[in-house]
Amino acid sequence: MPLRNRLRMLAVTGLALFTVSASLPPASALTPRTHHPSGGGLSAVIRYTEYGIPHIVAKDYANLGFGNGWAQAADQVCTLADGFVTLRGEQSRYFGPDAAPDGSLSSATKNLSSDLYFRGVRDARTVEKLLKVPAPAGPSRATKELQRGWAAGYNAWLAQNRITDPACRGARWVRPVTTLDVAERAFALSVLGGQGRGIDGITAAQPPAAAPAPTPPPPSPSPEDAADAAARLLSTQNADMGSNAVAFRGSTTANGRGLLLGNPHYPWQGGRRFWQSQQTIPGELNVAGGSLLGSATMSIGHNAYVAWSHTVATGVTLNLHQLTLDPADPTVYLVDGRPQRMTKRTVSVGVAGGREVTRTQWWTRYGPVVTSLGAGLPLPWTRTAAYALGDPNAVNLRSGDTALGFSKARSTAGIKEALRRTQGLPWVNTIAADSSGHTLFSQSQVLPRITDELAQRCSTPLGRATYPTSGLAVLDGSRSDCAPGSDPDAVQPGIFGPGRMPTVENAPYVENSNDSAWLTNADAPLSGYERVFGTVGSPRSLRTRGAVEDVSAMARGGRLTVGDLQRQQFANRAPAGDLAAADLARACAALPGSTASGSAGTAVDVSAACPVLRDWDRKVDTGSRGALLFDRFWRRAVALPAAELWKVPFSPADPVGTPNTLDTSAPRVLAALADAVAELRSAGIALDAPLGAHQSVLRGERRIPVGGGTEALGIWNKTEGVWDAAAGGYTDVSTGSSYIQAVGWDGSPCPVARTLLTYAQSSNPASPHYSDQTELYAGERWVTSRFCEKDIARSPALKVVRVHESR
Repeated sequence: MPLRNRLRMLAVTGLALFTVSASLPPASALTPRTHHPSGGGLSAVIRYTEYGIPHIVAKDYANLGFGNGWAQAADQVCTLADGFVTLRGEQSRYFGPDAAPDGSLSSATKNLSSDLYFRGVRDARTVEKLLKVPAPAGPSRATKELQRGWAAGYNAWLAQNRITDPACRGARWVRPVTTLDVAERAFALSVLGGQGRGIDGITAAQPPAAAPAPTPPPPSPSPEDAADAAARLLSTQNADMGSNAVAFRGSTTANGRGLLLGNPHYPWQGGRRFWQSQQTIPGELNVAGGSLLGSATMSIGHNAYVAWSHTVATGVTLNLHQLTLDPADPTVYLVDGRPQRMTKRTVSVGVAGGREVTRTQWWTRYGPVVTSLGAGLPLPWTRTAAYALGDPNAVNLRSGDTALGFSKARSTAGIKEALRRTQGLPWVNTIAADSSGHTLFSQSQVLPRITDELAQRCSTPLGRATYPTSGLAVLDGSRSDCAPGSDPDAVQPGIFGPGRMPTVENAPYVENSNDSAWLTNADAPLSGYERVFGTVGSPRSLRTRGAVEDVSAMARGGRLTVGDLQRQQFANRAPAGDLAAADLARACAALPGSTASGSAGTAVDVSAACPVLRDWDRKVDTGSRGALLFDRFWRRAVALPAAELWKVPFSPADPVGTPNTLDTSAPRVLAALADAVAELRSAGIALDAPLGAHQSVLRGERRIPVGGGTEALGIWNKTEGVWDAAAGGYTDVSTGSSYIQAVGWDGSPCPVARTLLTYAQSSNPASPHYSDQTELYAGERWVTSRFCEKDIARSPALKVVRVHESR
């Protein structure tokens, strides 16, 4: 089995930690002593409760990072090690240049392009230079100490434990890491939406004279085609990844305190999984939640006072500069009529078999030259023009400080202040609630400061097409006055300051499902922000529409509790079904001869589908009959143009209710039904089969049925299945609900929190925490958070361990 597939199915063995005691030690023992029998070094106390959730206690940030790195390695060493191979530019050496990375650290399609980029970052000492930038523009000492400790903890686990996971047992590529490796992981996550999106085009870019004569450059796309491609590339609607989050103000809750439900949709395999923990420095920090693997800080979480979550934002974190080249030398570009020579970077990487591949990369004052943004948007380098990719997050290592600021905040005002002070989030919105009943939404991103005025004044013909449709600016690189400007409250040049961020405070509810900030609260739409942040008055995704319907009704009903959040998470209502299933069933029943023509022109008897669609409960629970049939129909139907799918078009005056009314007179709509029926029949799947019989995940020898559904159905609880008709349907989950938290307060010192890590802490089939939370998720059950000391002490699964650098 290829390594990439093994990493998806396997991960590290059980905890292999030295157990000190099965009962809670006295408080004095929870802070690691400076001196202990091992002779010194970093250390931490880890208390494990149910489902393998670690509660890490340390005396300072370096020691906390140590405990975090140790515990993550114990659960996920193979996945983490694979990521460090990526960051070192060594995937081609171990796994071949043409294999595909797992996609967690970039959008590179092959190992070779990934390696060339990340080796180039390392050769240029990019991250080392950023680590030396003083705060607030650079990372704080606390963040750097956490990263130093994390590396030491990971290395200590490797030194003191035997790897039993077959995904990396005995592998030469599992090696100790450095603080720089940990910081480079943070850098890679920061540039995911910018340079990370353009890696194939960055590493392939060569001046036209260097191209072999028989291979002419691809033709430049028309502005219209480029606009369509950019819109598809940058849209957060119908993407595999995403998230939902809602915060409710105290006026809507049963006790006047805030509530937050966070539901990020992330990959179930690979290096962009969440990992759950509690992190404590007595008197300094106490926070619980989910961290992205390899991160030393809490990505999404809560403390005693405030809870927050994130959703992938619509802000476009990159832009292009169209360069005017010197006709005599395509590696020289003109700015204000003066020539500037590109910087040539020569990068070499090892490839399986012992050979070495050397390529050049070309960099400008705006960023690297890029010759494509995905296969659909070529950007050819000709004798007269080239494109440079601008990415302000390429000088942003502040996300760790933003996370620390959240972790220490005591209110939503504290969350807002952390965003203002650190300005470190590259590609997410923040939604928060606190124990005093306040709510917050903020699209505080590190975005290039491209105003609508700048785009109007400086866009090239290509940019005049792409900016309105997608927010991708293509600026005239021959003019220095066309570079992104600066705001006085911004911590780095060329980005928007916090005063320009779309923000909503203390609304009865604030909700986001990866659309723009416009309908954060549908009763008071937000506008006035620049196009680069997102759209106003445009169609919303079905998930946004369904979410707004649900949460606005919840807010109007009032008296909300954490239990209501839990019910919303697993309501599994399919808004697409509410809009279309009844009309489809009626049209199906009215078909002459009960047949419809499929897309290939074949007549299909669909008579058995009509009552199934009519009687479907419009949900995607495991027992829902008809959900699978409608899902397979809808995936085809939603690919049709909106004007063909709906009779009533979108109206900005009714953005939640439109478009609507399925156009069953459109031949391709009924063809989609015929194709779905034929597909299920050919696979031997009954049209009225319960969803759970054909949507599941394999854990060991057991298939676990799971509910939820795909993005396009509009479902809050996303499950993006891997379709394999020959194997019986959806046989795995690629992305979907991941680290879920429902948080409130009851006036006691302890928050009322329920959590779920859908894919569990470990990827290793031998671990007791390989599928335990997946079983909970399938049964729509939750973990009761053990945040306070008294609750940790009462855990029947309590195991207390002390970890340290040496023995």
